[in-house]
Amino acid sequence: MKLRILVVDDEPQIRRQLKIGLEGYGYDVLTASNGADAILQTAQQKPDMLILDIALGSEPDGLEVCRRLREWSKTPIIVLSVHMEDRTKVEALHTGADDYITKPFSMAELEARVQAVLRRVAVEPTTNPQAVIEVGDLYINLANRVVKVAGEEIHLTPTEYDLLRLLATHPGKVLTHRTILMEVWGGEYSEMSHYVRVFVNQLRKKLRENPSRDIRYILNEPGVGYRFVSSDYAS
Repeated sequence: MKLRILVVDDEPQIRRQLKIGLEGYGYDVLTASNGADAILQTAQQKPDMLILDIALGSEPDGLEVCRRLREWSKTPIIVLSVHMEDRTKVEALHTGADDYITKPFSMAELEARVQAVLRRVAVEPTTNPQAVIEVGDLYINLANRVVKVAGEEIHLTPTEYDLLRLLATHPGKVLTHRTILMEVWGGEYSEMSHYVRVFVNQLRKKLRENPSRDIRYILNEPGVGYRFVSSDYAS
């Protein structure tokens, strides 16, 4: 089976050149002209790799696409850019890119980078979270950040969403207060466990948890942290 690569660039000529070149190496190539389409296609088409330009002509840009994909996907990403500064490269790698290549480049170099990244991924097997999580009446679409309860979309603040995403992508696993604080708020908040309690309580209300009816999504592990219910939890 051919490996599938999603090429994301806002310039039609570059998309066309990369598609023709990569198909010449035997890959199945999809294309996207903007970040929103890239996220959607990653969720729906499940490519084996993204080749992503940083400077897309509209929001989200390439760096934001990396950040959002890394919230739920481990699909390898090679970033393209005209910038040669170390600062830009470091930022791209910190947001989740697996490799970085500066324009202009040859197809031979790009294909070699693709093979190198795929080799690294092959020796680091990991489970890749699904773009959609459904437990009981709760529906979470990680690709477009939509959360619904019993079919009704609910509004979450960015912090509430980040907290829910972190818990929901680790079903059945106990996450300590410190881990949650580090991942959602950052290192400077690592000792402020009351933040977690307050936001978990807010989330539970919005998710319409009802312990008396055995409707629960976020379980408390006293003195340790919280655990999101697994998909087979009867809620």
